[in-house]
Amino acid sequence: MRIILICLLSIFFLRATGQKKNEGFQLFIKASTSPIEIDGIMNEDSWHQAAIATNFYMVLPMDTSMAKVMTEVRMTYDTQNLYILATCFHLLPGRYFVESLRRDFAFGKNDNFLLFMDTFDDQTNGFSFGANAAGAQWDGLMYEGGKVDLSWDNKWTSAVKKDDDKWVFEAAIPFKSIRYKKGITKWGINFSRLDLKTTEKSSWAPVPRQFPTASLAYTGTLVWDQPPPQAGLNISIIPYVLGGASKNHEARTSTSYRKEIGFDAKVAVSSSLNLDLTFNPDFSQVEVDRQVTNLDRFELFFPERRQFFLENGDLFANFGYANIRPFFSRRIGLGTPIEYGIRFSGKLDKNWRIGAMNMQTDKVSKDYLPRQNFAVVALQRRIFSRSNVGVIFIDKESMNYTPSDNPSLPVYSKFNRNLGLEYNLASSNNLWTGKALLLKSFNPEKRDKELSHAANLQYASRRLTVSWQHEYVGENYNAEVGYVPRKNYVKINPVLSYLFFPKSKSVLSHGPKVSSTYFFNDSFSQTDNESFLSYTITFRQQSIFTGWVAHNFVHLLQPFDPTNSKLDSLEIGSEHRWNSFGTEFYSKPQSLFTYSLLTRYGGYYANGTRLNLSGELGYRLQPYLSFAINFNYNDIRLPNPWNNKTFWLVGPRLDVTMTNKLFFTAFVQYNEQQDNVNLNTRLQWRYKPASDLFIVYTDNYFPEHFGIRNRALVVKFTYWWNI
Repeated sequence: MRIILICLLSIFFLRATGQKKNEGFQLFIKASTSPIEIDGIMNEDSWHQAAIATNFYMVLPMDTSMAKVMTEVRMTYDTQNLYILATCFHLLPGRYFVESLRRDFAFGKNDNFLLFMDTFDDQTNGFSFGANAAGAQWDGLMYEGGKVDLSWDNKWTSAVKKDDDKWVFEAAIPFKSIRYKKGITKWGINFSRLDLKTTEKSSWAPVPRQFPTASLAYTGTLVWDQPPPQAGLNISIIPYVLGGASKNHEARTSTSYRKEIGFDAKVAVSSSLNLDLTFNPDFSQVEVDRQVTNLDRFELFFPERRQFFLENGDLFANFGYANIRPFFSRRIGLGTPIEYGIRFSGKLDKNWRIGAMNMQTDKVSKDYLPRQNFAVVALQRRIFSRSNVGVIFIDKESMNYTPSDNPSLPVYSKFNRNLGLEYNLASSNNLWTGKALLLKSFNPEKRDKELSHAANLQYASRRLTVSWQHEYVGENYNAEVGYVPRKNYVKINPVLSYLFFPKSKSVLSHGPKVSSTYFFNDSFSQTDNESFLSYTITFRQQSIFTGWVAHNFVHLLQPFDPTNSKLDSLEIGSEHRWNSFGTEFYSKPQSLFTYSLLTRYGGYYANGTRLNLSGELGYRLQPYLSFAINFNYNDIRLPNPWNNKTFWLVGPRLDVTMTNKLFFTAFVQYNEQQDNVNLNTRLQWRYKPASDLFIVYTDNYFPEHFGIRNRALVVKFTYWWNI
């Protein structure tokens, strides 16, 4: 307990003050003197008159010198748009490296240029835009000081022009597509360049190599000649029409047809506050989740991909920890239709953020599920240089609902509420980060042990990383709109790692990492432990090798089938210990053929053994075609009644990008554990910025004879209309 108190005091009283690290890096921006055509050609007078950001600093392989690959960036604006032009020069001859023209590409596998904007100059939230060398767009919301949510999508235009000695990225970002403080004349800004031919990552304002170039603690300053223009009337209506058909062959039902309309709307209450509305939303075009072989005792987590929940979504979704989330938007509307939703979110000023959301779902008669209302309110206050304090309240209500006396029918709660308080620590130089969290749930039946608490503190320098985390979830803590897969435990998790930087032409860095995760019940009797030791070697060509060993202990608190195949279960109270070892290897991203291979072998439950092989094979015919196969193989050997079990999970994926506006994806997943083959294909035509035509076809098959389980076809048309 003394250790816990020390950790809490460290988090709450460590003052994270100080001037922004790169305050002296300034780029002056002035209004355009001529119209600008987005074509990737620097032939307008405004570009020749604009200030130039150049002399980039190397971030990788090492952050101790200037970049060898030259980059020049210019910015200007008019009453409607913010413009950027980046000239990315070549250092070595030869082709550039890209995966495809697919939007929101994988950063490490593409030559790319990215812009990071801190439009409130608070070093916490912002926007990111960019492109790879073939012209594929990248856009995302920035949160927690350096993370980018690429699921966000908005209206902007760009072009890439390639020459023998360079490639040029030019873009127009409407002021209506971003949020910023009224009257502000300084934005935090940084530019990032990745050149895979030289394996060099660089940035305009220098960033230590242990942090991403997206780190807003290290942005320079964009200095405006006058406050950015107000976006004026800023209302966007995004209607959709949809037609579809589906048939359940397994249940032998007749074909059902869909004819639906709905809309989203965005209303800018101010340049920093937004009101989002949705009526009868449909998310059929969202990519399917990547399946996994489930050998876990607890519920698995899948990220949110639906657009409505994303803008300022960190206010709600990032409250808490990975496995203690009081709010998880996927609890809303995946099994029930959403009637409507309202969300008000954004910045009140430089220090205050607010988010409020209300969602209404319809009843589901076959499940006796009543109409339900979901409401959440979050408020966040910045303190010190980059830290903040936040509070959240979540309310789930079953509307006009009285549980049935029939024991055979499902029973739903009348309400479930959660109240949370958290402190997020981020020092001015990002070396110290941490969080402290306290949650309380409220239910119709008042019970004790409805609290949850967690805290962590991390120090991350170039060589040394040290962290401590502990968690407590009470036996009766209940977050029905959250993700809390495990209850009634205390968790302690210390981590220590160190890096060496040898003078070697082939090895960039290497070093060990040790961690141990302990779980206890509320009487502090140990129930789980995983102790883990690994050693990682990072090569200069960006391939990575890791070897590891681990020891596991499990005292089962619930019956558990170690194969999750609906066979017999291990008994409550049984104890299991085993040792295992494994390797991980990721190939260099410059090759047209890339691969990764992860291995694991060792003990398992009930004195059994488990062999696991997983990885990915990928090939690209850049920039138009990318093909990848993900695979996961498990060979589990146990005593009766499980005996030997093997599970294959294979997922071939084909991405065809005819242009950066026309995409086709085919994704097949064979899951032996679930005895299913799933096919999902999607054609997307972005005929105008943020306006799309989708054609989505889905099939599910029996693996043995490829008999059809069910299939569906959806055609959806959306249009982004600015008023």
